[in-house]
Amino acid sequence: MKYDLLHIQGQPYVLVPLHDYRAMVSGGHAEDLPGDILDALTAREDTPVKILRKFRGLTQKELAAHAGISRPYLTEIETGKKDGSIRAMKALADVLGVNVGTLA
Repeated sequence: MKYDLLHIQGQPYVLVPLHDYRAMVSGGHAEDLPGDILDALTAREDTPVKILRKFRGLTQKELAAHAGISRPYLTEIETGKKDGSIRAMKALADVLGVNVGTLA
C-alpha cells in the first residue's frame, strides 16, 4: 500500500485511507462495527467499553454479568477511574465481540 507523508509544523504525518485506518485501530476486527462506531472509538468520544456496550444494546448490569465482573467495577472502567485488569478487559472484549486491543 502507498501512503502519503505530510509534514505539519515540522512533524511527519502519514495520510492513510479511512478504510485502512479503521482496520488498523480496530485490530482488524471491524467487520461488524459501523463507521460511526469506529469513528467514535477513534475520536475517543467516550471510553471504548461504554461506546461498544451501548452499541451492543447492553446495560452495565448485563455486560458486567456476562463478563463475570461487578457492575461497580465496570462503572469505574467506563469512567476511566480504573484501567481494568487484563482478565476483566479480555472478558469484556469477548462479550463485546472485539479484540482486546480495541478497548485499550
